[in-house]
Formats: sequence, structure tokens, C-alpha cells
Amino acid sequence: MTRLPDTGHIRLEAQGPVLRVWLNRPELRNAMSAQMVREILATFAAIREDRGVRVVVLRGAGGTFCAGADLKNLAGATGTPPAGAGAAHELEQSNRRFGLMMETMDSAPQALIAAVEGYAMGGGFGLACVADITIATQDARFAMTEVTLGLVPAAISPFVVRRIGLTAARRFGVSGARLSGEQAREVGIAHLTVESAAALDAAVTDAINQILQCAPEAVAETKRLMLRAAGPAPMPELLDQAAESFARAVRGPEGREGTKAFVEKRKPAWVTRIE
Repeated sequence: MTRLPDTGHIRLEAQGPVLRVWLNRPELRNAMSAQMVREILATFAAIREDRGVRVVVLRGAGGTFCAGADLKNLAGATGTPPAGAGAAHELEQSNRRFGLMMETMDSAPQALIAAVEGYAMGGGFGLACVADITIATQDARFAMTEVTLGLVPAAISPFVVRRIGLTAARRFGVSGARLSGEQAREVGIAHLTVESAAALDAAVTDAINQILQCAPEAVAETKRLMLRAAGPAPMPELLDQAAESFARAVRGPEGREGTKAFVEKRKPAWVTRIE
């Protein structure tokens, strides 16, 4: 196997033709950090030409998949940047790097399995949508939570639309509504749901063994052809536009209020109800 990178925010476990990638910030429900994004990119770059690695399993340590972006870190980026500081551009670049990570995982020549339990929020929702096979526990929770924080589900939106179609994507994108694992299966985010963590382990093993019956170059070429057939819009251009939208949202009044409310553990100012 190709030498794997040293990592701190993900944990890598190589077992023959299978590489398990654990999102490894359990104390923060595996919230995505800039370091985690870099480490995932480095890992997939290392194995891209290695057909000895035939299956990648993505899972979250500590019983939850991924709670989305690390909003405590993001909150520090919501202030008005000093003139000429380039902070807004840095924020845009950070989101674009996340989009590159999504694109890299989506187009990896290996088969990618996502094993989802606990929360799959925001970016975690997106990660579930780029896996070739997504298996979830029935009590898992999925949501595109960005709009509830005054943000935009920028980098994940193209992948969500491609996964479940425009109508369903718009429904969850504009509402931030939560789905159970079973509901995620019904709309096409997950392919299979199971009752427990033990059943999730067994289902992942079954999926791995099914994939290992297939020729690795044939799998890689099949993925390449299917992704080309999925739509004419160039993904890099979409992700460039998404990163610009994200940066504007984070530094706008809603983004500042939403991330501040999250840190302060209160509801944002716009939250209300009708009876």
C-alpha cells in the first residue's frame, strides 16, 4: 500500500484492500476543521493511483458521523475584515478547499462507503451524498442546517442536488429540516438502514465483500463514466461560485448573528413561531 499521510483529525486503518477513514474529533461530534479537510485531501491523493486500495470506508469516531463545520472556529471569521487584509478571500478559499475535498472523494477511483450513525449535519450531510454506498442507522439524524445559522450550504449543494434531485434538495436546503435514517433512505441519501451500531458493522462488511468481487479498474472506470453522465455543468465552476456565496454569507449580518447565537447557545434573532 502507498504510504499514508500522518494525521491528527482523522484516523486511518488499513486492512488489506480496505482503508477505513475515521473522522476523529469525537469530543466535537467530528465537526469539520481545516486540518481535517487537508488530511482527507492528502489521504485520497496518496491512494488515487493505488489499486491495491479497493474500498474506502468513511465513519465518525465516538458514535456520530459528522456534525458539520466547526462553528466555533467559523465564528471568529465573521467580523468585518480590515481593509486589504484579504480575510474574506481566505474564507472563500477555505470553503473552496472543502468543495475540492468533496469533489476528490466523489471522483475517487475506489468504492467509497459512508457508515452513518448519530448526526450527519451540514457538511456531514454532504459527505453522505458523495459516497457510492451510504448505510445509516435508523435513528441517525440528517439535516442541511446551514440556513438555520444564516449560512449557505454552498459546497455541498451541487452534490446533494445530484444525489437526490432538485425538488428534494430544495426542500431540505431551505428548511433545515431533520430526517431520520429511514427518511434519508426513502429520499435516496442512504441506500440501506440498519437498527444498531452492530448491524452497521455487519452491513459495512457485507458491502465491502460485495465490492471485492468486482475488478478494481472496472469499478474506477464505471464511476468515471457515471459521473460524466450525471450532468453537463462543470463541477469546478459550480464550486467556485459556491465558495463565493459562502464567504458572503458568513460575513453578512445573518452569518454573524447565526454563528454568534450558536456559540452563545441561544436561538438566532430571526427564529419565531406561528400558532
